[in-house]
Amino acid sequence: MSLAWISLAALVLVIIVSCFSKLNVGILSLVAAWIIGVYLGGMKLDTVLSGFPVSLFLTLTGMTLLFTQAQNNTTLDKIAKQAVRICRGNSGFIPVMFFLAAATLATIGPGNIATTALLAPIAMSVAIRAEIPLFLMAIMVGNGANAGSLSPFAPTGIIVTGLMNKAGLGGHEWQTYTYNLAAHAIVAFAGYALFGGLALFRQKYDGQETELPTFNLANWYTAAVIGLLLAGVIFFKVPVGMGAFAGAIILAFVHAADTNEAIKKMPWNVIVMVSGVTVLTALLERTQGMELFTDLLARVSTPSTVTGFIAFLTGLTSVYSSTSSVILPAFLPTVPGLASRLGGVDPMAIASSMNIGAHLVDVSPLSTIGALCIAAVPAGDQVRPLFNKLMAWGLSMAVVGAAGCWLVFGR
Repeated sequence: MSLAWISLAALVLVIIVSCFSKLNVGILSLVAAWIIGVYLGGMKLDTVLSGFPVSLFLTLTGMTLLFTQAQNNTTLDKIAKQAVRICRGNSGFIPVMFFLAAATLATIGPGNIATTALLAPIAMSVAIRAEIPLFLMAIMVGNGANAGSLSPFAPTGIIVTGLMNKAGLGGHEWQTYTYNLAAHAIVAFAGYALFGGLALFRQKYDGQETELPTFNLANWYTAAVIGLLLAGVIFFKVPVGMGAFAGAIILAFVHAADTNEAIKKMPWNVIVMVSGVTVLTALLERTQGMELFTDLLARVSTPSTVTGFIAFLTGLTSVYSSTSSVILPAFLPTVPGLASRLGGVDPMAIASSMNIGAHLVDVSPLSTIGALCIAAVPAGDQVRPLFNKLMAWGLSMAVVGAAGCWLVFGR
């Protein structure tokens, strides 16, 4: 068996293991790359490790450090409560506001998982007391968080931007974000209309879960640092990762946040997964395994069906695996070659289909977003029905994403 086939088999194994095991597949990828590259390919270890994404690692580390500090000192929690309190008294508007709050919060930097972790407990508590269907609320919170996930400031957006830059598709960060935002808004509000959202406007709710919180000095410092970072990145081209590191240091100096405590709580599992899988995909490129993978995808699709097919494939695998850490690092590098082999298909159409297809399914209870929504529901008879409904929703989104991407991006 050629080295290309062996390296491709290793990537497929990583995807399969990520679907059925809690093993960190980033570590598995590093070990696989080491064995295949050094002992089967005769490469030096430094050559194999040259695929380590240093810039991506630093950007992810800086942003997650800063926003873990903001989460630990309650700044993000208070911002979230400020955002949702304006819907008090109008039950129909409550799920809408949670969608908008989740999309906004995820966009400015924490990302979809941290945003859901912050909002889901509040949202589910309000839903129970306001007699809002839990399934409806989970759809709005989960899709809202995913709507902001591809922001250039969010962890998943940073990953996707790095992958697309490497694939020669740089400069489309906001286009990618907008497509993903639109897709999640469409399915969320379709679900809102289908599952009882409009009927909620006949109800009133006067609960106290969204009491106006008081900002302390640490919260004001943190909000100011985040605002300055966003302004610096947008207007002065400040590198987002290094700017975030600088912001984290400022918060530590003014005693607004504990850097050491934040480091302990950072999502190292995700960072290791992304870095390890990227090393393995870099090895695939060296061994022509990526060309082989691209050829296989090209054989089962046509210029007119590729966007729908690729959205379905990434969506179906993403139901069981990590979207940002495994699926997109494996599939996005194939975009240029796939577009070329199929005869001039727009590479952005394929990349957008991958991004949207993989993310639309992430309200599934097997994904972190859906699981966080379920975890926010008190134990009882409502948990199992919610699990089943979210499972059906997640699987159906693989089909919806495929159909939508084929209609919008297909030739």
